[in-house]
Amino acid sequence: MPQSRRYLLISLCVLFAVALAWFFLRGTTPVVPEAIKHGYSEALAQARAGQPGAARVLYQQLGRPDLSAKRRIWLLAELPNYPSPQALKLAGADLQNTSMDVRVAAIKSVVGLVPSGQRSLLLGPLLDDSEQTVRFAAINALLGLSPDDLGLYFGPLQQAIDAWELVLKGEPESANTQYQLARLHLHNAELKEAQHALERTLQLEPGNLPALVMQIEVLDKQGQSDAARQLLAKQLQAQPDSAYLQHALGLWLLHHGQSEFAVLGLSKAVELEPDNKEYRYDLATTLHSEEELEAAQKQLQEIVQRHPADRKARVLLINYWTESGQLQNVQILLAQLEQMNPDDPALQQGL
Repeated sequence: MPQSRRYLLISLCVLFAVALAWFFLRGTTPVVPEAIKHGYSEALAQARAGQPGAARVLYQQLGRPDLSAKRRIWLLAELPNYPSPQALKLAGADLQNTSMDVRVAAIKSVVGLVPSGQRSLLLGPLLDDSEQTVRFAAINALLGLSPDDLGLYFGPLQQAIDAWELVLKGEPESANTQYQLARLHLHNAELKEAQHALERTLQLEPGNLPALVMQIEVLDKQGQSDAARQLLAKQLQAQPDSAYLQHALGLWLLHHGQSEFAVLGLSKAVELEPDNKEYRYDLATTLHSEEELEAAQKQLQEIVQRHPADRKARVLLINYWTESGQLQNVQILLAQLEQMNPDDPALQQGL
């Protein structure tokens, strides 16, 4: 066979292979049905309102390959209220998303879906992410976990913390950088360094309540409970209508074994910010520990009424009603939960 014909034959074979590959790839690209394409807003509204079928449409939307990063981020924020193996698979896939912002949103979603002791295997690899913002989000998600919970990622987390500390120290001093440094020092049990960073935070931003509350925690850890109590009392005297400080007071009293007084602070926080579901949840669990079961149930009912998608409160209310033998109420809530998300682990465990 002449050489020119041989080259022509080879070229035709290559072109055919390329065309075949293009056709195959084109043929395997998922086609998103029009109904799903146009169902994004409805799916997000259903998920936020805890409506029947919410989990199904939420998963459908997150499974779309054509979804914008912004829309994916909003959906990931709702995912923790609809846990299941499918939900975890979707969040896990977005940990590898090409968008840095989506990866950060997926980290937050995994934190809501996975108990602390199990999340390090999913989030640990992101300590080596190419984007600094993602690495720092992974550190934040793993801070506070015990060495046993961190497992193989105990060492990598410490290295990542050291790297972040260097970055923070190299940035212009601000309340935010000092507060972040305090959190890292607290994780490493470097209490004096944490105290210093918090003092600088409050010098730069006197009204920074999270820093103030962390300072109280650091004083406690250093055995200075009286100083912590005085600092909290002084701030409450200056800002008696701060729900944040009233909530902090309740938690501080709870930590110090004074749950009967903790109820007063937590109740005041709820009174000042009635729509804050975390404040109500803490009040409900504290009331339950004080054997005020009916009052605890009322607080959880209020959360479910104000925030129908809130799974944490719904599941705890099912437990409390089961405990008090109110089985009719239990059946109603279980039926609602099943309509929202038939694959919810709470249903599988036979609550």
